[in-house]
Amino acid sequence: MQLLPGFRDFYPEDCARRNYIIATWREVARRYGFVEFDGPMLETVELYKKKSGGELVGQLFDFVDKGERHVTLRPEMTPTLARMIIARERDFKKPIKWFCAPQFFRYEKQQRGRLREFGQLNCDLIGESNVAADAEMVALAIDMLRAFGLNGEDFVVRVSDRDAWKAFLDAHGSFNEEALAAFLQIVDKIERNKPEQTEAALAPFGITLAEVRAFIANPGTHFERFNALAAELDARGLKGFYQLDPTIVRGLAYYTGLVFEVFDRKKTLRAVAGGGRYDNLLNAMSDGKVTLPAIGFGMGDVVLGELIDATPAAAERMKAWIAARHAADVYVVVADETRRTDALGLVQQLRGAGFRVDYPLSAAKVGKQFQAAENAGARHAVVIGDEWPQIKLKTLATREETLVTLDELSARLQKLKD
Repeated sequence: MQLLPGFRDFYPEDCARRNYIIATWREVARRYGFVEFDGPMLETVELYKKKSGGELVGQLFDFVDKGERHVTLRPEMTPTLARMIIARERDFKKPIKWFCAPQFFRYEKQQRGRLREFGQLNCDLIGESNVAADAEMVALAIDMLRAFGLNGEDFVVRVSDRDAWKAFLDAHGSFNEEALAAFLQIVDKIERNKPEQTEAALAPFGITLAEVRAFIANPGTHFERFNALAAELDARGLKGFYQLDPTIVRGLAYYTGLVFEVFDRKKTLRAVAGGGRYDNLLNAMSDGKVTLPAIGFGMGDVVLGELIDATPAAAERMKAWIAARHAADVYVVVADETRRTDALGLVQQLRGAGFRVDYPLSAAKVGKQFQAAENAGARHAVVIGDEWPQIKLKTLATREETLVTLDELSARLQKLKD
């Protein structure tokens, strides 16, 4: 049986890595006052038409269900979030600060850092247009990565502003929303495409590649919102984690204004995270009934995992987190098989008290049981043997052991655990 291309099996070690990433995402998001939400894995295709752009619609895992509805596995979260906010907008105080970390699906060519199934953190702040909200989201993205043991030498946030490009296009007499979308696609690919390809693509706009490159090299005062953002971030002590990069425009049609992407400093990976303002999306999806500014970003687990693996400090932090949570607190050694019933009672008692407990499911030599305790990463061994009803408590790291009563055991273990 073959695994579908672009999908993953999560063996225990892989699941532990995923759990580490999601747990860290949740911890940092909550530290910023965000609350978790989720939506259905299946949505109507109509939700994504004209909201996310034609490219994304072409990547849908879509089908007609038994109710003759054209549906798809969700490829992203922003349209679902917008639908949910529109339905109950009056129920929530503004600004709304929500996050989620579910799975998504896109039928696209798999390559390094990109799979057809992936986990992604999504953080959105709705109801605030001030640049302080932009700074809050960029700072959150930075702190997300710092929480994994990454620093300014490992990654950078590249920030731009689509409004500045809108003004550039308008100054050349070529502005309308359709033209802007096509023009931004050219800018997005300017570093990847050959100069002659870009020159040909720009020709219908009456703009030369030299003019575009000059604007990128000398953005001047066009990126005023970036300057305000920089002041906010510098006040937080985050100077050095971000830079202005006019070539960042983001691909999805619903983005407006400030946009940003996070890249590794070595430039060996695709974007680790990306997002920006989508101030018009709720208005468009609600036919003008709900008008709220919004900004958000997504951070995928595939590229993030590669960056962690490539950064020794981050890899060690992940390894330590996983080891601590895989390890048993206590391994119950049954040294006298006639006491197995007593041992089972103790196992259940300790588990009920919140300890992670393992024990031998069948009779085994004491030495083999201690080896199993080591393999389980247990911190302590509790030996049930000739001393019963007293119990031998052994700290495996130091080999220190002492006799305790049943009544003393939980308290002693809790003290050692703390």
